[in-house]
Amino acid sequence: MDPASTTPTPPSAPFAAQLQTRLRQRIVSCELSPGTRLSEQEVADQYHLSRQPVREAFIRLAGEGLIEVRPQRGTFVTCIDLEWVLCTRFIRESVEADITRLAAERATPAEIETLFTQIALQEAAPDVPGLARLDEEFHATLAGTAGKTMVWAHLQQMKMHLDRARHLLTAITPRDTIIDQHRAVAQAVADRDPDRAEAAIRLHLRRVLHDLPQALQLSPDYFTRMDSLAEALAAET
Repeated sequence: MDPASTTPTPPSAPFAAQLQTRLRQRIVSCELSPGTRLSEQEVADQYHLSRQPVREAFIRLAGEGLIEVRPQRGTFVTCIDLEWVLCTRFIRESVEADITRLAAERATPAEIETLFTQIALQEAAPDVPGLARLDEEFHATLAGTAGKTMVWAHLQQMKMHLDRARHLLTAITPRDTIIDQHRAVAQAVADRDPDRAEAAIRLHLRRVLHDLPQALQLSPDYFTRMDSLAEALAAET
């Protein structure tokens, strides 16, 4: 038996993990916006916890780059890192291009039906958070259809800064554009056309590059500075 498996788990660990997940969701959705100050005691009171699991959750979130401790000032939600946004967007496009090709080759009728059902739900989504959640589910379904669920899980861990930017962009990008692009991907998968499916997903994932400058204009304090942003965007397109 692995000795590590016999190590007692601190009683606060499950609570810390749950709190980490909840706070991560609130940060990624920008419910907790960049620059928000987080108090251990206030968070503990809000979630009816002691300060120990809150402290552990803060340490984990800091390790993910979502919060930072400023000496003598407190703990704050970090700004959205533009370099990470562009880096993970590039990685995501590269990975999902192959995922979507595989989905077009492997999709069962039931999986194709699921994709179109998800698009119908997107059309009925009542608000931006709902649409963002359904967007994630659509891409997760593509990964599952391709047999790459674990790859998608790894990608999820990498793209938190990108997801923070995307939540802002979902409010900017016309809903019809997002849904039409999803429909083009789903139709190419249904038609068993890997080339068209890849082209459709690449077009969809490059929409971030088109809308990012507008997000920067609307919420400049949400992002880190990047002097060479224009050149970086030009290199990506």
